[in-house]
Amino acid sequence: MDQVDIDIVADPELQDPVLIEGLPGVGHVGKLVVEHLLEERENELVRRVYSEHLPPQVGIEEDGTAELVCAEFYALTLGEQDVLVLTGDHQAQDNVGHYRLTNAFLDVAADFGVERVFALGGVPTGELIDEYAVLGAATTGEFVSELEDVGVEFREDEPAGGIVGTSGLLLGLGDRRGVEATCLMGETSGYLVDPKSAQAVLEVLQDVVGFEVDFESLEERADEMEDVVNKIEEMETQQAGGLGADDDLRYIG
Repeated sequence: MDQVDIDIVADPELQDPVLIEGLPGVGHVGKLVVEHLLEERENELVRRVYSEHLPPQVGIEEDGTAELVCAEFYALTLGEQDVLVLTGDHQAQDNVGHYRLTNAFLDVAADFGVERVFALGGVPTGELIDEYAVLGAATTGEFVSELEDVGVEFREDEPAGGIVGTSGLLLGLGDRRGVEATCLMGETSGYLVDPKSAQAVLEVLQDVVGFEVDFESLEERADEMEDVVNKIEEMETQQAGGLGADDDLRYIG
């Protein structure tokens, strides 16, 4: 295998498509969004991207067959907008791999004529939250203004340390190629898979891209996760109640 191999599965004609990326990350926010879009809309697998920079393993399908791990591109239509969706179960395991794979992803996007990229992810707050803001970063001032109009917040020095991985490099490397790009990041505790944060990001994405999608299955996942959160809070309350006055309780991490 080469460092990166791209398999052409299908080659549909797309009209001015945008790229939406949702690979695993904090709270699985971006991945939840793209999984929901793929569940709600008819789509076509168009590319598989294999690389030695991905984990050395295979996934097991429902029928028991094995498939080498890869990233995948799907084509679909949201409203009147043609879309490429990039997803997968893994990101690169090393810095060089992140650069090589992201350049490969941008090559695929360029082949389809993509000029605008939406990277999706989560930004950790370190605590459970009730109101979910969506933070943003973009490669042009015009894009910043457009996103502010639909409620995206741009905060100085947030997220702390910048945006790492594929989502960050899609902006950095995309900008060098003249591609307009943004990263939309839902606030999330960072402890759990977060469907509520994913819904907040998806609502913004709907407004800026121009489409509507049913949220029912995502809301059901959010309700299930809410039950988990409630149980965690009950356990924390019980543990805190058992501490003596001189006990020291602090978070580590």
